[in-house]
Amino acid sequence: MALEARPLAPSGRQIELTCGDQRAVVTSVGAGLRAYSAGDRDVVAGYGSHEMSPGGRGQLLIPFPNRVQEGRYEFGGRSHQLALNEPEAGNAIHGFTRWTEWMLVRAERHTAVFEHLLHPRPGYPFSLALRVEYELDAAGLALSTKATNVGAEPCPYGCGAHPYLTVGTATVDTAILHVPARTVLRSDAHGIPTGSMPVAGTEYDFREPRPIGPVRVDNGFTDLDRDDDGIARAELRDPEGRVSVVLWADASHPYLMVFSGDTLPDGERRRSLAVEPMTCPPNAFRTGEAVIRLDPGESFTSRWGIAAGEVEGRA
Repeated sequence: MALEARPLAPSGRQIELTCGDQRAVVTSVGAGLRAYSAGDRDVVAGYGSHEMSPGGRGQLLIPFPNRVQEGRYEFGGRSHQLALNEPEAGNAIHGFTRWTEWMLVRAERHTAVFEHLLHPRPGYPFSLALRVEYELDAAGLALSTKATNVGAEPCPYGCGAHPYLTVGTATVDTAILHVPARTVLRSDAHGIPTGSMPVAGTEYDFREPRPIGPVRVDNGFTDLDRDDDGIARAELRDPEGRVSVVLWADASHPYLMVFSGDTLPDGERRRSLAVEPMTCPPNAFRTGEAVIRLDPGESFTSRWGIAAGEVEGRA
């Protein structure tokens, strides 16, 4: 079969979702979120259809989020070595599926569903059937991720996502942040956690909304306050408190990674805030902390989403 002569977008097929004045664009490469806007303003800082995703923007992180120190871990009594795709730090990072083509199995005005079969590979000799569903409605954008172990032995699993939130400020310094977390993870120069501490009395205490200011954040947060349905919500507001973006995550996400973008290239540095829901912390495959063990045939589903709106005038 002959290939089409026209250029293919680096992020693959582009699927547009609409609801009222909301518009989201999701992609077949990585089943990622390339753009999301409400009215005339961006809700996430995305990227162009002519670009590869920079800085992990909108990507899904499967079967592990964040880093694995030296790419080495043990599971089921065996040692495994992952490829070091963060070579300058000597880490494996963000799983395997963010640069792969996913199959679009359903696309409607409000919904897009992707599937992907993750085959065994060096460092991860396990098989996962993955299904991701995006849904855009009046409440915002919601995403559901389901992983099923279709192999013959148990496997380790974790997932996360990498959206960058924006409320239209020139930098994140003046934006007002609320993170309902009582504990922050400390990390070394390579992004590997070295311990944890209460946020109280530290520059990482955003339990009460306040401007981010000059604080450099590239940390995991946990011990999240939740509502009666198990939902945790982090919020970003503009300095006047009129524009709000909320990232919510269900109880399957005990961790939020917050990244102020200080290590991004010029022009992107501190322009938006990554708030990353994660089922396990950085280096989880190495430490075993919160890693999900999937037995053959077992599935795990996680949900998170983004809601945006004008604060002024709301009931």
